[in-house]
Amino acid sequence: MKAVVYEATRRVGVHDVEDAAIEEPTDVVVRVSSSAICGTDLHMFDGRTGAEPGLVIGHEPLGVIEQVGEAVRSVKKGERVVIPTHLFCGICFNCARGYTAACLRVRPGSFGAAYGYAGMGSYRGAQAELLRVPFADANCVRVPGEPFDAREDDFAMLADAFVTGWHATELAMMEPGCTVAVFGAFTVGLLAAYSALLRGASEVYVVDYVPERLDKAGELGATPVNFEDGDPVEQIRELRRRRGLPIGEEPMDGVQKGIDAVGFQARDRRDTTRENPTQVVSDLARLVNPTGHVAIAGVYAEKDLLPAPEGSADGHLQVPWATFFNKGISVNFGRTNDRRYTTRLRDLVVAGRAHPGTIVTHHGTLDDAPSFYDRFDRRADGVVKAILRPCRP
Repeated sequence: MKAVVYEATRRVGVHDVEDAAIEEPTDVVVRVSSSAICGTDLHMFDGRTGAEPGLVIGHEPLGVIEQVGEAVRSVKKGERVVIPTHLFCGICFNCARGYTAACLRVRPGSFGAAYGYAGMGSYRGAQAELLRVPFADANCVRVPGEPFDAREDDFAMLADAFVTGWHATELAMMEPGCTVAVFGAFTVGLLAAYSALLRGASEVYVVDYVPERLDKAGELGATPVNFEDGDPVEQIRELRRRRGLPIGEEPMDGVQKGIDAVGFQARDRRDTTRENPTQVVSDLARLVNPTGHVAIAGVYAEKDLLPAPEGSADGHLQVPWATFFNKGISVNFGRTNDRRYTTRLRDLVVAGRAHPGTIVTHHGTLDDAPSFYDRFDRRADGVVKAILRPCRP
């Protein structure tokens, strides 16, 4: 089969690799119709997280079951399924409590696993024609329709981007009527803003500097804030004052909920050619009101092979904890426990209430992957979200 393979820093290629196959009776093999490129794939593409050449990458697949292990009971050949990024057994101590991203069985000696991701197990990635899915009864989420129908992009977003955006609002303890600032208009940031609006936020601000991403935030109904125009904290405060602060909130012109959807590769506001991994966290500490909540949904790596001057090879960063403490702000972290949300968000899509695929800007075949990765990494040509289609419609 053909698959997208990590070759070296800032280089991926399309290779012929061994076909995915049933290895355990609880497996299925899925023929992939759509597989999205994620911002976290860029951490590997940039040579930051220790990906080894030959790794098949990708973790956002949608497709049709082609082979079924003899012990699989809840899904069958020919069914259309979306596969959550974080694979899990479904029955260990953590899975049984809903913490599927910390499964204790999928990565012996540690916890949690993901498809095609360095340091997250030996599972091959999903930017390929075929994908082996372990513990298929737990990991396959059935969706209606046929490949390449009108909801193909919406369902593909259920593998990671939409559920992670929704998870960010959970971490931020979202409530109807709240005010929200999302830093980062990558896919997760955009869908965190979208999720906040779906959940009844009164004001949502999205901070970035890439024009196409800010335009997309505006299309979703959020207020875009370009940090190249000035300090985003002060911009948001000024926008809130102009709109008129709610009765009783006049002494607080920040926001109640803040979301970091960028992570350790955040750009320095004074020089966007440089990274500053504490930029977003520091801005959120200033912006979020006393008693507010901050969600860290962006990736912070324990191993960074090419840290920025202000960064850290082992994830140790200087963060303004005293500000969070003095303001009584809660800070929540964590990978997405996908199956807490996947079926509920699927049903919102099926009901026509949610259209997360609206953020998708580019489609292509596996052969287009090298170009998409390059342009996505350079923030060029308006590539906000690209979906590969290994099996052509």
